[in-house]
Amino acid sequence: MAEVQGNILTTEYPDLACYGYDASGLTGIPHAVALPSDVEQVSEILKICHKYKIPIYPRGAGTGTTGAALAQHQGLLLSLTKMCEIIDISTEDLTAVVEPGVITGDLQKKAAKQGLFYPPDPASKDFCTIGGNVATGAGGATAVKYGVTRDYVMALEIVLPGGQVIHAGAKTAKGVVGYDLVRLFVGSEGTLGVATKIWLKLLVAPESVGTLGAFFKDEKEAGHAVVSLFKAGITPRCAELLDNSSLAVVKDMLPFNVPNNARAMVIAEVDGFKESIKAQLDRVVDVFQNNSAKSIIIAQNSSEAELIWKARRSLSPAIKQLGFSGKISEDICVPRHCLPEMIEAVYNLSKETGIKILCFGHAGDGNLHINVLFDKESQEDQKKVSVLIPEIMKLAIRFGGTISGEHGVGLTKKEFLDLEIGPVELSIMKNIKRAFDPHNIMNPGKVF
Repeated sequence: MAEVQGNILTTEYPDLACYGYDASGLTGIPHAVALPSDVEQVSEILKICHKYKIPIYPRGAGTGTTGAALAQHQGLLLSLTKMCEIIDISTEDLTAVVEPGVITGDLQKKAAKQGLFYPPDPASKDFCTIGGNVATGAGGATAVKYGVTRDYVMALEIVLPGGQVIHAGAKTAKGVVGYDLVRLFVGSEGTLGVATKIWLKLLVAPESVGTLGAFFKDEKEAGHAVVSLFKAGITPRCAELLDNSSLAVVKDMLPFNVPNNARAMVIAEVDGFKESIKAQLDRVVDVFQNNSAKSIIIAQNSSEAELIWKARRSLSPAIKQLGFSGKISEDICVPRHCLPEMIEAVYNLSKETGIKILCFGHAGDGNLHINVLFDKESQEDQKKVSVLIPEIMKLAIRFGGTISGEHGVGLTKKEFLDLEIGPVELSIMKNIKRAFDPHNIMNPGKVF
């Protein structure tokens, strides 16, 4: 890699080890790590890798849960964290231009200072990157009302595996010329190229937000309550569900006491003009009361609301408190009306196998984070989990859903791809991959 100018390459083992893991729990140590600071350096690196057929692994902050950012076949890991400039925010066009290493939460804060709103909000938003969000098609709690990352990406500057720099999409509110390469790249998990500049749509920030927590006797009843919101014509900003085990993990972080008879919680949020918030919350309360809510508590100010969300965002790492050495997090998504039945079916699997399952997630759009907890040292547990995970995937498909709502495929889900995608469609996708990346150097071994 001596042809690349600048001090951007490391082969020191301590450095490599830092990039040898992500949030999946898997590992993969690269031969080298490159940290480019501009598109020219990215282009030069990809040219060299293409010439010598060196595997290359694009990486953001490493917050992904499927192993998509790991160097499974060694090669070169391409960290984009130095490309972290918010280039422009336009209050006239409601757009932002950013580099891929920008932290999602930082963009949201800077947009908010100008009265604007970037809705996609993964739980890791305080440390995940926009480039990683684009690569995985990340979502978040507000997706139920505002959509996911792909709904906000207008255009991309992309470096192809051969080093060519192309532009996809349009920087205008409308644009239908040619094939939609932007939609193709969003969610491609670094298998087609590297996004080096990203044009994003912003919204005018809602004037006010109202947040409440509602408690129910069980998870299925909570799921029915969420479905009832939409039947009543209410589109919440967020509708998050926490099952009994999730609630036990975070209850001490909440700004109010959890009722003793509650085994599930729904966090619901509405937004809009300030004068509309009370009426919206009243409607949500009516629906939840009609669905046998045990208790409903409305956040009295933004500080209380933030404590509720801090507890929710802390949930995934806090699961470690339960003392299990093994944790597999799946993010299946089903049509919203199937959510109560999906939850019931998952817990039936838990009872049949004796493996503990913890569920939480974005109930408003049917996206459940199913956490399978087990003893990694137990061969019996390992065997049960190897049977349980495919059954969860099959359940999602049986209910008309998908094996991944927002985490992507990476390494951990590629064996289940044919449950959802037919052979003809899969062949088309592989042909697209070959057209962009004939030497298969871009994130090899991922997705397919």
